[in-house]
Amino acid sequence: MNFLELREKYPEFSYNWYKIEENENEYKISYEFEIVGLSKFNPTWTIPKLDTSVSEKHNKELLENMVFNLGMVELVSYWKITCAPHVTVKNIFLSQRQIEWWKKLYFYGLGEFFYKNEIKTDIEEFMTITTGDTKLSKIVTNEKFNGALVPIGGGKDSIVTLDVIKDDFADNMCYVINPRGATEETAEVAGYGENKRCYVKRTLDKNMLELNKQGYLNGHTPFSSIVAFSALIVAYLNKKKYIVLSNEASANESTIYEEEVNHQYSKSYEFEQDFNEYVKENVLDRIEYFSLLRPISEYQIAKHFAKLPKFYKIFKSCNAGSKENKWCANCPKCLFVYIILSPFMSKKDMINIFGEDLLEKESLKETMEMLSGIQKNKPFECVGSRDEVNTAICETIKKYEANNEELPLLYKFYKTTKKYEEYINKENTYNEFYNPENNVPEHYKEMLKKSEII
Repeated sequence: MNFLELREKYPEFSYNWYKIEENENEYKISYEFEIVGLSKFNPTWTIPKLDTSVSEKHNKELLENMVFNLGMVELVSYWKITCAPHVTVKNIFLSQRQIEWWKKLYFYGLGEFFYKNEIKTDIEEFMTITTGDTKLSKIVTNEKFNGALVPIGGGKDSIVTLDVIKDDFADNMCYVINPRGATEETAEVAGYGENKRCYVKRTLDKNMLELNKQGYLNGHTPFSSIVAFSALIVAYLNKKKYIVLSNEASANESTIYEEEVNHQYSKSYEFEQDFNEYVKENVLDRIEYFSLLRPISEYQIAKHFAKLPKFYKIFKSCNAGSKENKWCANCPKCLFVYIILSPFMSKKDMINIFGEDLLEKESLKETMEMLSGIQKNKPFECVGSRDEVNTAICETIKKYEANNEELPLLYKFYKTTKKYEEYINKENTYNEFYNPENNVPEHYKEMLKKSEII
């Protein structure tokens, strides 16, 4: 079944309703989406109450607004099954400006999905949205907000964020969707007790998983936008002023060479700007969403992470191995992390983390070519820029040669390429790198300076 056939057979997708149920321990959020004529879907979220004295003092109208908007980003996971040309949002009104905002997120956030499924469409034709009559207004509140909510993914980036802002520990809280080993251990080693960890449960509807098995359309969705809208709810319920992300400067780089197809679109500075604008216009203006690491590079993040050995054995950011809480040692994410950390960590430490020397694996040669730009297109993974990869490889080669150590297999090959000739004597700009396109408040910039990252 292809894109055009499915759109013709199932022309309407509907966001039917959302529901909030509350008891003394948690909030349960439910949604109903429908591909008319095919299936209904009922995903859920469960958010615990960590401090009832705070979380019960909420504005119910504002909470409903946030929950509805989380549904707007959640729906795209179900819409993509048939890519219905018409989306109906029942009951709730959206302005034309809001409709255009959502279409932009869906279109660019599904860039990888469209590319891999060979779907040719544009931002105007891929979807029309009609809405209901009930307007959810922005709420002006005098409630007090302080501290930061920090989403934790279990990788090195959020660990660096927690370390940089550790002086504000008393006011901070960790946020995790569907916790697993690495995320729980990260919070624990960073010193966050159970009362400072908000673990939420998100369920996917089994009907979607079944339709995927049957051959309906499937692929990557903008998960970081789900993090954003769900974190907004959690930050509000716990009265946190900041949602502090860990997205670095290279998240802005396109995955596909000379095309606007970015696996990390919803981690980009553009989305960060758009999200803040949308929330301030349509929801509330008391919570700020920004990435602490936006001013810096993956190279600088790796350099700082290398100074935190207590996290070496627990951090994991391999999607293929996430269910088993391990590094698979075969995917682009594993190789990228290995490459970017190698200038700063010993070979022994790297092997202890990954279980083997990834630079000796001939099976990863093509992956290295994609990461470094020898092949034009990057892997569809959250990895650093091509420039950072080449810089890290050359710095590691220099380290090996200075110590009279034999180069690993992949780097012997790399030395035969034009990329080596291009980068080996090129100035390393990443030790002093600073990306001015960021929304980091001054207080947090001072923390970055104190950590000697910038």
